[in-house]
Amino acid sequence: MNLGLKGKTAIVMAASKGLGKATAMTLAQEGTNVVIGARDHEILAQTADEIERETGGNILAIPADVTKPNDLETVVAAAVKTFGNVHILVTNAGGPPAGAFEELTDDDWQKAFELNLLSAVRLIRLVLPHMREAGTGRIITMVSIAAKQPVENLILSNSLRAGVLGMAKTLADEVAKDNITVNNILTGNFLTDRIKHLYANKEDFDKMTNDIPLKRLGKPEEFGALVAFLASVQAAFITGTSVQIDGGLIRSLL
Repeated sequence: MNLGLKGKTAIVMAASKGLGKATAMTLAQEGTNVVIGARDHEILAQTADEIERETGGNILAIPADVTKPNDLETVVAAAVKTFGNVHILVTNAGGPPAGAFEELTDDDWQKAFELNLLSAVRLIRLVLPHMREAGTGRIITMVSIAAKQPVENLILSNSLRAGVLGMAKTLADEVAKDNITVNNILTGNFLTDRIKHLYANKEDFDKMTNDIPLKRLGKPEEFGALVAFLASVQAAFITGTSVQIDGGLIRSLL
């Protein structure tokens, strides 16, 4: 299947490793120009080199903190200056800290808001004029399954990621007339370095895996493939939806 991504330009945030990196790799394999952003300059540069070597694609690495508006402006401006436009945006950010309701301060809530909701809002605001100019656009938010099925002791993530869904669903209606789609991906547990570190104990790792009907963790490249499809010309009639990729972990009907 030709996804129609060759020559398009994508911005992928938090892309120095994990699912963001896998997404950038997959898009580059499809011939997309990819702009990647992350806080760690050194790891980001290494990731860009790796993707270029493996795909032969055009990769632009811009160090950026998604909670800093000026950094986001720099990323979008660099994408437009280098490649002429932005057709695909993949919002992504790390998770806020764990904690029960009474343990968390106003500052904790504010930081989570800026990290997981406001960063997506700001990026989308920046790319919309360019997508309208191009006559097409794909906005894809990377959101945890916590937005649909709250996770114990993660009230910040549960709350703010659900806010992203509400924002994206409303936005999808507003920009549909501009041939721009907006979709969310609800991620389950994937075999990333972070998961390997968090579940270094074999007993904990096995328990986590056994809770998944497919009895395994997702592969990062499987996530990247879903993003590529939602960014493709074939997905032009899919908007305002949230797609689970969790091995069947969420059991609800809707």
